[in-house]
Amino acid sequence: MRVKYFSDTFTAHVEFTDSEVQETKEISGNIYIDIDEKGNLVSMTIEHAKTNAMLSEFSLQEVISQSA
Repeated sequence: MRVKYFSDTFTAHVEFTDSEVQETKEISGNIYIDIDEKGNLVSMTIEHAKTNAMLSEFSLQEVISQSA
């Protein structure tokens, strides 16, 4: 996964896979998703991410399941 932030437009782009984008869907006025030919999520774009997604507090935490 790669996250790119374009400070000139306050846009965040999150890439989940390298698959070819078949279609872009608008989820809301500021959020778009790209899907591949099988309907799988390829990437997500968040416009005005600095205010809409609290980008200044970005972090990643992997949670490992503990089986009994």
